[in-house]
Amino acid sequence: MKPKKRRSIISSIAIFAFILLAGAFVFRLFIYEAPKPAPPAEVRTVFGFAREFGEPFGIIERDGEIFVSDGEKGAIFKIDVNGEFSTVTDKLSTPSAIDLDLDGNLIVADSGSHSIKRVDLKTGNIDLIAGIEGEPGFADGNAKEAKFNGPVGLAVAESGNIYVSDSYNDKIRVIENGKVSTLAGSSQGFAEGSGEQVKFNTPLGLAVAKTGDLIVADTGNSRIRIVDPNGKTGTLAGNGSSKPLDGLPVNAGFVRPTDVAIDEKGAVYIADGNAVRVLGRTVVPLVETLVNSAGGYADGDLRSAKLNRPSGLAVASSGEVLIADSENQVVRTLAAKNSKTGKPITSEEIAKLRLSPQEFRALAEPRWTYDPPDKPREIAGTLGEIRGEIKDENSQAWFHNGLDIVGGFGERARFVRTEKVLDPSAVQNFATLRELIRMPSLGYIHIKLGRNSNDEVFNDRRFIYSLDEKGDLTGLRVARGAKFNAGEPIGTLNAMYHVHLVTGRRGNEFNALDALDLPGISDSRKPTIELVSFFDENWNEIETGKDSPRIKLAGKARIVVKAYDQMDGNADRRRLGVFKFGYQLLDSEKRPAGEPVWTIDFSKLPPDSAVPFVYAAGSRSGATGETIFNYVVTNEVHGELFREGYFDTANLTKGDFVLRILAADYFGNIAEKDIDILIQ
Repeated sequence: MKPKKRRSIISSIAIFAFILLAGAFVFRLFIYEAPKPAPPAEVRTVFGFAREFGEPFGIIERDGEIFVSDGEKGAIFKIDVNGEFSTVTDKLSTPSAIDLDLDGNLIVADSGSHSIKRVDLKTGNIDLIAGIEGEPGFADGNAKEAKFNGPVGLAVAESGNIYVSDSYNDKIRVIENGKVSTLAGSSQGFAEGSGEQVKFNTPLGLAVAKTGDLIVADTGNSRIRIVDPNGKTGTLAGNGSSKPLDGLPVNAGFVRPTDVAIDEKGAVYIADGNAVRVLGRTVVPLVETLVNSAGGYADGDLRSAKLNRPSGLAVASSGEVLIADSENQVVRTLAAKNSKTGKPITSEEIAKLRLSPQEFRALAEPRWTYDPPDKPREIAGTLGEIRGEIKDENSQAWFHNGLDIVGGFGERARFVRTEKVLDPSAVQNFATLRELIRMPSLGYIHIKLGRNSNDEVFNDRRFIYSLDEKGDLTGLRVARGAKFNAGEPIGTLNAMYHVHLVTGRRGNEFNALDALDLPGISDSRKPTIELVSFFDENWNEIETGKDSPRIKLAGKARIVVKAYDQMDGNADRRRLGVFKFGYQLLDSEKRPAGEPVWTIDFSKLPPDSAVPFVYAAGSRSGATGETIFNYVVTNEVHGELFREGYFDTANLTKGDFVLRILAADYFGNIAEKDIDILIQ
């Protein structure tokens, strides 16, 4: 019995030891983590407070020095460890991704010149490494004879090999020993495998992992791909959906991944639309969103921070992630909680960064979107008008973000000012009524881009079409760096019969009437106020009493004004939104009892979340049906700032008054409507 008991004790000890070891393993695997840099806690602005950048795109850091490519200015800038800003070179076309070679020189994907270049950091001298300056195409072989088509992504491996995302050829190329070869990719599409079996759709950002594998932002496929040194290609994350979704890599959804960067632990950071995502920070690899996809400009904690087309990412030597925030025209960082990198920017500083309408107007000569450029056209829609319909709190409605300029079906639309494409995905909604091209400061919608009304393409290789096996058009891209001059044709009008012209950078749209000089435009007509209605706090309508025609008000009231505007040259049926609203309190003799209060104006585009603050139930507008604008003029809406408001009688003297409703157009015409009220 004793030996048996001893074995039992030994077995118990073994089981206990196993449990301890297993527990320790589980603790180590799922709970314990080795020391690492503090995780990102907030977004801060590092540089760009004085409008130094046109369009920061590529970014890298070395020993505290930050290098940034600027696609708009054709430049590479340096920010040294003391925060001093200098120009490395401004002799490039449209530089995109940048990296350092083994000798410490900058390697640049110069998208606009379809080439790869080397920049000597000491002298600023530029050498052509691969490609033929200014000649898009595809050809492998000797580096100086090879051809690229708008290369955007680039990464230098420890071997010295230079890997390139040949974006509009849909290939990953490699420059090695003076030769260019294709590592993976054949034609636009999605396919895995090796070499020519593989298909990408506008691959952009590249990063080299410690294993030697390439991580690729496969933008058009909404996926993150992985390519080994032999060209074998798979999908690291993404299910092909363009709806953002966190979770397991196989289920994750990406909007439009643009760049990737890898930290020392192997975590992959991803610039995706307006968001920053990360893969691999957890033991079980998951895709997480660090900065949301709302779009805009806000520093602060990760939940409330906003970016605007982040295009380049770099993991700094400190472990923090640097961001080239392209549309906001600044460099920012994902900073640790107690970091000293950068600073939170204020709303006042943001306002100073942005152009005023007057500055914007001075950037180009006056012209319309058609020929002759000085002939006025009818305006069919203005900034801030409701689109959709408000029936209840669940209704889908949004702000019209541009100026609709009437033309005929098939008429050629033309660029208003000279610009080059900077967004690698500038063309959207191909073959729909909302087909568009987004230039840096202007957007053009409702156009058959690069083709006539019969879908016959222009003889213009800047328009890169996708074709099916039958030769039918299936898609369109315009490469980053493609330049268009004012007056050149964009394409022809579709069945919407107008150019929808968006004025201003994305996220900072102006009222085009204010920011563009349109020759001969005029407006001598006041807005029309059709109806003024009063409601209490709970939206119960306040009516005149039987014994008095006056509106009786006590406490807080809401004022809703049904109104519209018209311009010279417009058809009588055409109803436009009103530029500005307000009201003024008068005594019973119509003498001012207070200053005019202007509550709503459309100098700048408000966010769509402000729609219910501007428009009351019954408001609607679209391509068909009656247009109705019911404005809640007691609310305050001025660009990004909006809040609920009331006509509050609490501090007013009781008695008879007149409330004057004010509706103004951009040209200074003001309509007035007086309402007799009794303050109780």
